[in-house]
Amino acid sequence: MIRVGLGYDLHRLVEGRKLFLGGVEFDFSKGEQGHSDGDVLLHAVTDALLGASGLGDIGSYFPPEDEKWKDADSKLLLQKVWNDVRNEGWKIVNIDCVIKLEKPKFLPKRQEVINSIAQILEIESSNVFVKAKTGEKLPPIGTSQAVEAEAVCLLEK
Repeated sequence: MIRVGLGYDLHRLVEGRKLFLGGVEFDFSKGEQGHSDGDVLLHAVTDALLGASGLGDIGSYFPPEDEKWKDADSKLLLQKVWNDVRNEGWKIVNIDCVIKLEKPKFLPKRQEVINSIAQILEIESSNVFVKAKTGEKLPPIGTSQAVEAEAVCLLEK
């Protein structure tokens, strides 16, 4: 059996927060506003895995009103979800992602982000790809007011 999952996330960019994408910290004057560390890319991957496996979504797994998830490390959230998905007998075939942001430039850290996601999921980095798109200076992405991510995964059992 094979299943496809789609994940999506969007966070406002604000002063005084760190910017994490795929578990990697980026040097930027703003970071994601969120209940956890706000890593939109890991949140999208997490939702894609949950959707493909039929186990729910990130909001039901880690409710934002639950204080124990406040400022949580999204790498740990993804690891917990992946353990549950794997325990249901699923294996990742591949994950493909798009990160949408104007600044900072993503390309210099792309391989580091791919390696980070692969390491979190304990899979080969060749099974993960991430590409970036700008907002063409249009709000909210192009004016650095927000960062957005989409992820699709293919699971097999």
